[in-house]
Amino acid sequence: MKKIRGRMDESILVCVFYGPNGERLIKRGIKLANMLDCPLYILTVDALPYDEFDTEKSAYVEKWGELAEELGAEEFVIRDNEKRPPAKVIAEVANQFNITQIIIGQTARSRWEEITKGSFMNVLLREIPFVDFHVVSVARTVKGNDGDDFEKGVRCYLVQEGEKYKIHFSQTKDCQIEGIFFKEIGTDFNNGIFKFMENNKLHQVEVLDNYIQDTDEIEGCIKKELAKLS
Repeated sequence: MKKIRGRMDESILVCVFYGPNGERLIKRGIKLANMLDCPLYILTVDALPYDEFDTEKSAYVEKWGELAEELGAEEFVIRDNEKRPPAKVIAEVANQFNITQIIIGQTARSRWEEITKGSFMNVLLREIPFVDFHVVSVARTVKGNDGDDFEKGVRCYLVQEGEKYKIHFSQTKDCQIEGIFFKEIGTDFNNGIFKFMENNKLHQVEVLDNYIQDTDEIEGCIKKELAKLS
């Protein structure tokens, strides 16, 4: 049962996209909504129709819906088969529900993407200048598929070396992808996982002694970004 809120002059919208950070954003939103005693809405936007979501994305959406019900959100809005830019959709939903505050996750976008396409936050500020934004960083600690612990994540960059991609901890003009590196606990080498965002989708690849193991996924993401610019 939804809680009857005392204040209707404030309303919060949590924007969740692909990946595990959505649950964290929703919980942050409900905490703020309880503090302000105001309504909370949850939104996810996807270019694909709902019936074409893969198993992982469907599981996230189902979990978000359960959280929305459990925590007393006013509504969980799914905008699927959406061809418009996400910022346009967020602005439309914000107007529909008289949103005054928006919570979004911080994306690990590379510097060259910022230059060529602009900051997503700047786009949102132009589309929705009348609301307050709360930008929440991505989770800084993770566990692997086998439960292995990783150290606190640090920002790093991928640089191509021949047919390989190596992680660097300082940004140069040769950097192609920016993300977060989680080093395995108990190793003297840079082994672990590298997480990054591409087109609002979270990707994860294995790192072994500084080098990315699945180069196909990295090259696929780079080709998609270059195709958008052509």
